[in-house]
Amino acid sequence: MLENLISQQNIDAVRKAVENGFRFVVLAHKNPDGDATGSTLALCHYLRSIGKEAVVVLPNAFPAFLAWMPGTDDVLLYDADKEKCDNAIAEADVLFCLDFNVLSRTGDVSAALAASPATRVLIDHHPQPSDEFDILISHPEACSTCELVFRVIAALGGTVSLSYEMAQCIYTGMMTDTGAFAYASTRKDVYLIIAELLDKGVDKDWIYRKVFYNFSVTRMRLWGYAMYDKLKVYNKYNAALITLSHSELMRFYASKGDTEGLVNQPLQIKGTRFSCFLREEQPGKINVSLRSVDDFPCNAVAAEFFNGGGHKNASGGEVYGTMEMAVERFRQALQKYKAELTE
Repeated sequence: MLENLISQQNIDAVRKAVENGFRFVVLAHKNPDGDATGSTLALCHYLRSIGKEAVVVLPNAFPAFLAWMPGTDDVLLYDADKEKCDNAIAEADVLFCLDFNVLSRTGDVSAALAASPATRVLIDHHPQPSDEFDILISHPEACSTCELVFRVIAALGGTVSLSYEMAQCIYTGMMTDTGAFAYASTRKDVYLIIAELLDKGVDKDWIYRKVFYNFSVTRMRLWGYAMYDKLKVYNKYNAALITLSHSELMRFYASKGDTEGLVNQPLQIKGTRFSCFLREEQPGKINVSLRSVDDFPCNAVAAEFFNGGGHKNASGGEVYGTMEMAVERFRQALQKYKAELTE
């Protein structure tokens, strides 16, 4: 039996919002990953299954290796059709905000979200949520937002209301956000939920292949280049760094999602506890991905040096400036946290 992670008060509040609303928009953060895409699709499927009008709005495109997921053809992308997305948000009775803890993480969508009179419901597993939401389901101890969406659907309609399509989406988000169930965030409940999803007919091996064995030749060459030419190992700090400039990404015709997971690779090096990946998304803007193992708090590094945050072992941020500036901040972080990295 699952532990009661979400309070009955919050479940009752969501139930009331769902019963009283008719038009729903389900949203996730900018640069949506497997958890963001899976959780929004699963909840949208559920709302439609009970007769509600629902649509998924994402700030920009999800990675191509997620395009097989049921419902992706109906997703509205804000950067491609701003007017249609704005209208959907303005007309919504309820906005389900999934896998982000502050409105600003939705990028250009945030202004429309802030202006909407709709009830804003947060379902998220990132720490330190803002007070911009009317109903707050925030549980950093959950392995993923998809885990929380499963719990919400099960609480509202029982597991009998969970369709095969919902199960596929939820399993994908849980799998991708836990490194195929390898990270420390996995708990007994996670495997109980997986058992329920398998009972719905989910083929876990097929999904694994669709997500992790579904890449382009250019992506493989980009990763080879990154690991051979761009990986720097800081043995004195048990840390590693990968940098990719905008021109390097263009050289390898990098597309959406091609660098997803690259930051995890250096953690396979013996003794490495902290990995940083700096990607120049566009000239003058560096995206920062941080990963760590054991008790090293990469979210503290993200907050202090990269205007970001996240989980203890998986965080991110950004730097507006040159790659050299971003690398220098990484070096400063190593100096600041040397004792924690080498203890």
